[in-house]
Amino acid sequence: MRAVLHLIKLSVGPKDVATLRALQSRRIESDPPLRHLTRMMPKRVEELLDGGSIYWVVAGLLCVRQRLLDIQTMPGNDGTPHAALILDPELVPVEARRMKPFQGWRYLQGEAVPPDITAGAAASGIEALPEALRRELQLLCLI
Repeated sequence: MRAVLHLIKLSVGPKDVATLRALQSRRIESDPPLRHLTRMMPKRVEELLDGGSIYWVVAGLLCVRQRLLDIQTMPGNDGTPHAALILDPELVPVEARRMKPFQGWRYLQGEAVPPDITAGAAASGIEALPEALRRELQLLCLI
């Protein structure tokens, strides 16, 4: 059984998942489909589109992912070709871990992929906690 290939990327701007969610909601309404432009085109597109996701590092925590639906070439604001990562709008919480800043995106697979927070964990109330409290608990590595 082969490991699914994913991307990991810093979320620049949003300081929490709620802000990322709101920003993406506005983007979907104004210019669907939901996409994120990045300068470099992944070389392993077929592998990424075979079940891969983009894992977001928000304010130093790898804590949420979105399924990759497609990867296209689109012009950036300066007219140069960029990779347009077409994303599923659903943000799936994952077990948070601290991440140091890095530029661009990286491939992520195997043991490095954090597990999703299960429906059981969400039912236990973790998802119902206020964002600020959940973030503090994540920073302390308690959830």
